[in-house]
Amino acid sequence: MIRVLLADDQALVRGALAALLGLEPDIEVVAEVSTGDEVLPAARRAHPDVALLDVQMPGLDGLSAAAALTAALPACKVVICTTFGRPGYLARAMAAGCAGFVVKDAPPERLVDAVRRVHGGLRVVDPALAAESLASGPDPLTDRERDTLRAAAEGGSVADLARALHLSEGTVRNHLSSAIGKTGARNRAEAAKLAEARGWL
Repeated sequence: MIRVLLADDQALVRGALAALLGLEPDIEVVAEVSTGDEVLPAARRAHPDVALLDVQMPGLDGLSAAAALTAALPACKVVICTTFGRPGYLARAMAAGCAGFVVKDAPPERLVDAVRRVHGGLRVVDPALAAESLASGPDPLTDRERDTLRAAAEGGSVADLARALHLSEGTVRNHLSSAIGKTGARNRAEAAKLAEARGWL
């Protein structure tokens, strides 16, 4: 049996995935959680072979939870299963050690196949997203530029951002200017939106 952990903050989606996988004779859902913070503790208790994680969840996001899970329990293969098929998310998932990336609007048999294939030691990536990721290129932002854009997306003055990030106002302006240039945006709000849409934040 392939033991599976499901992490999705939407109860209906989580329940549907559990029901779908439960129909398979060789797959057993051994844990279900609704936040990224619950992933690692649940995996330590249930010992899954494969973890299916959503990206956007309360607390720790799915990509951060994936990195923690692959570091702590490398035998558990992680598949990101998300509505948000963004090239930046794919790159970050692969960097976090994920074995697969599928989008929720894929046919159900593709998800079941992905679970079996990653359990067998293969990598599985949505082909359209892989092509889009190659075409869009790598994430050009630094960690500090990403942090600054995330903070800028919530609003506030440069002084507010500097206080929140424990940086000088000049450093914040430099990070924002660089991020605006790299995204081709006209201002910081547009830069944050573009970066989010590409999965860089």
